[in-house]
Amino acid sequence: MRADGAQPVAVDTFRHYYERLEAGEAGLLREDEIEPVADAPAFEDLDEPSDDEVRTALDEAVVLKLNGGLGTGMGMTKAKSLLEVKDGRTFLDVIVGQVLAMRESTGARVPLVLMNSFATREDSLAALRCHEGIEADVPLDFVQNRVPKIRADDLMPVEWPANPEQEWAPPGHGDLYPALVASGMLDALLDRGYRYAFVSNSDNLGATLDPRILTWLAREDVPFLMEVAVRSEQDRKGGHLARRRGGGLVLREIAQTADEDVPAFQDIDRHRFFNTNTMWVDLRALKVTLSEHGGVLPLPMIVNRKTVDPADKSSPKVIQLESAMAAAIDVFEGAQALKVPKSRFAPVKTTDDLLLVRSDAYALTGEGHLELVPRMPPLVELDPEFFKLIDAFDARFAAGPPSLVGARHLRVEGDVSFGAGVVVKGEAVVKGPRRVGDGEVLDGSS
Repeated sequence: MRADGAQPVAVDTFRHYYERLEAGEAGLLREDEIEPVADAPAFEDLDEPSDDEVRTALDEAVVLKLNGGLGTGMGMTKAKSLLEVKDGRTFLDVIVGQVLAMRESTGARVPLVLMNSFATREDSLAALRCHEGIEADVPLDFVQNRVPKIRADDLMPVEWPANPEQEWAPPGHGDLYPALVASGMLDALLDRGYRYAFVSNSDNLGATLDPRILTWLAREDVPFLMEVAVRSEQDRKGGHLARRRGGGLVLREIAQTADEDVPAFQDIDRHRFFNTNTMWVDLRALKVTLSEHGGVLPLPMIVNRKTVDPADKSSPKVIQLESAMAAAIDVFEGAQALKVPKSRFAPVKTTDDLLLVRSDAYALTGEGHLELVPRMPPLVELDPEFFKLIDAFDARFAAGPPSLVGARHLRVEGDVSFGAGVVVKGEAVVKGPRRVGDGEVLDGSS
């Protein structure tokens, strides 16, 4: 890592997890170590702040977007945030619009900062600089770290001459904290008077800096806040909120779950809230907490077992040591969770999600907020054989997405292409091969 140019805090953080792995720790959080969380403070119950409160808090706030993903799961080779998502605009275009609109309406500074990877940095910064006025008094980005993949058999760094880049892995979004320090971004923000970081994924346009949450955070002196939402069947595999027995709040991911505990992990009545991966961090509290722990936040460890070449299952088995940024709820004294509506959670992880967000089920306001039009988002299931990759997806929706505002469930099986002005109502199953004609209404099996 040193030879690769890693800063000391990144090396120390990796060493912290490696020594835990070497000592035999499996990175598991067992069901008998935790208990469910019955309820949490709700967004709807927060007081409306005064204009003065909003202005004061906003002037200490920064919007921080995780922007390291390439969208390889959809066949992309550039930053996922540069994908067209709504009305001809990319994720990054929409995010910039949100920030500029907030600056204009409030007069607050509100810088936008990206946590890029080496692979996303160049294209993303070029796209940002096309937006006049987005610069602020801190740098536009900082770069996440990378760590060596470890051989599963002897815990040594793997060697893979066929593609040396595959010897390295991102250490999960828990790398936010060492990357903030290593890059100098944490000190730069604090030196310029910024205190609160609103952190979310760049592919989740539902996550916006909300003044009501920000002022509540400041008023209550909350050092760390995780936004959670009520789980549904679709959220069974996502990380959930829990409480350590006799202790504070904790996040448990599926990779930290023993096989025998998976049924309890996926029991949405037992563990009611999932992590939206949207957080609020008091940067002053982060600086103090880092100092208290010798510069390394002791987040719960995630042991991710893979092959060095993910596409070659016969390649050497490796361990990727990772952590989750929201797991810091286990570290900050006084950390809290806030129950938010599902409208604040609209991530695009697959082309199923992309079709939904591009459709009329979501609307983009003048302030750049992505708003759900129906009460609940419809379920979209596209045949992955024909729709998983973005080029194939775009070709089959060349005339634009169908109307989904009146839909509950759309399932597409086989090779199906859609004409212009298609309308989906209720529950519809479409089986290919076929072309859905212009203006056709789908409201059953066809």
